[in-house]
Amino acid sequence: MSEAFDVVVIGAGPGGYIAAIRAAQLGFKTACVDDWTTVDGKPAPGGTCTNVGCIPSKALLQSSENYEHAGHAFADHGIEVKGLSLNLKQMQARKEKVVRQNNEGILYLFKKNKVVFYSGVARFAGGSGTDGWTIEVSGTGKQSLTGKHVIVATGSSPRALPGAAFDNRLVLDNDGALSVAEVPKSLGVIGAGVIGLEMGSVWRRLGANVTVLEALPMFLGAADDQVAREAWKLFAKQGLAIELGVKIGAVSVKKNVTVDYTDAEGKAKSAVFDKLIVSIGRVPRTSGLDAASVGLAIDERGFITVDDQCRTNLPNVWAVGDVVRGPMLAHKAEEEGVAVAERIAGQHGHVDFNTIPWVIYTSPEIAWVGQTEKQLKDAGTPFRAGIFPFMANGRARALGDTSGFVKILADAKTDRVLGMHVIGPVASELIAEGVVAMEFGASSEDIARICHAHPSLSEATKEAALAVDKRSLNY
Repeated sequence: MSEAFDVVVIGAGPGGYIAAIRAAQLGFKTACVDDWTTVDGKPAPGGTCTNVGCIPSKALLQSSENYEHAGHAFADHGIEVKGLSLNLKQMQARKEKVVRQNNEGILYLFKKNKVVFYSGVARFAGGSGTDGWTIEVSGTGKQSLTGKHVIVATGSSPRALPGAAFDNRLVLDNDGALSVAEVPKSLGVIGAGVIGLEMGSVWRRLGANVTVLEALPMFLGAADDQVAREAWKLFAKQGLAIELGVKIGAVSVKKNVTVDYTDAEGKAKSAVFDKLIVSIGRVPRTSGLDAASVGLAIDERGFITVDDQCRTNLPNVWAVGDVVRGPMLAHKAEEEGVAVAERIAGQHGHVDFNTIPWVIYTSPEIAWVGQTEKQLKDAGTPFRAGIFPFMANGRARALGDTSGFVKILADAKTDRVLGMHVIGPVASELIAEGVVAMEFGASSEDIARICHAHPSLSEATKEAALAVDKRSLNY
């Protein structure tokens, strides 16, 4: 016999678990189904983000940055470290502890908000938008649920390179890249996107010689050109070798990995790596849903088709996160999850794609929101730019990290903030001020007139806003 719910959420990644919690807060009887488990079979809600993505990668990025600071930067602070050594096993154990704390935190939130959690694989097994949809859960045993509304939040999976299947021994996806047991002497990374740069940075800091091969002719094409140029210069200085405009040929996997490729000038090359990380994008995860059985529409790229409200072609069936159009970002999925729960309740859930921040957690961090200079020029939008370098910021000097800058773009006529771009220390935190400014339609003058604490990195944002009007006070 099926247990009936107002809302059944399939997937407990950022979009799914947040949607379930918000639905429960709004008074709906809510269930959430997820198939992630630990190696010992315990439920592990949180999806790719918590288990093999955002959370563990940030744990390793922090650990590897600490290791690099101990070996190089501490001496400037008068801290002498002798006999420095790397305990990678402990570093990995700390990462796993952080992941498990997040898993348990989500389970606690489900209990707190009275969300019924099912561990297993969910699939559509019939029903309709009138009578409710039947969801079959296969886990330790088969269970049947009925949901008046269903929210699909099944996320995405790493895209494999043709001819080089993931084995997570030599050819690694994001999961394998996070679980290496010994620092490789040579590491290849195919793809200079977020995952490739972050994982390449981790293993470079820990001692690997890292080469990044990117098919596109430009570096960080989605970022502002000035930010991309600065990042290229700083990454090269760190020793991260990046080749652009390459065409990957054969990949041979034996005791190591040999990659044949053609460089940007058309010259044939070959590189041998101890391990190879492939980060060429992700694909929506819909296998197992049995979508065809109920006629759930999926487009030619594998995404569930939705409108701008995240409604699918089926009545009372919704989809959010990586499995639908838009950027594959955890925070985008969360906002869509909240919006859908509120729409089910008859409220006006809202997600503005123009104010979704982007972050790359390298060192320095890179973050941006809104439009780039190129996008504004291409659109014929007149604008003014203000830039302030961290080398002129007192807090950055005290931290010993003065690389990068804050850049604010404002409409030339109205002064409304159109974009903010940061490369430098804790850019991931600083970008929030730009998001708030854009959400509230603020001008650069508004930011310039706000009192920022001294000394703080946020003063660089104020100074960049002042620089829009060419009146920066400290540069």
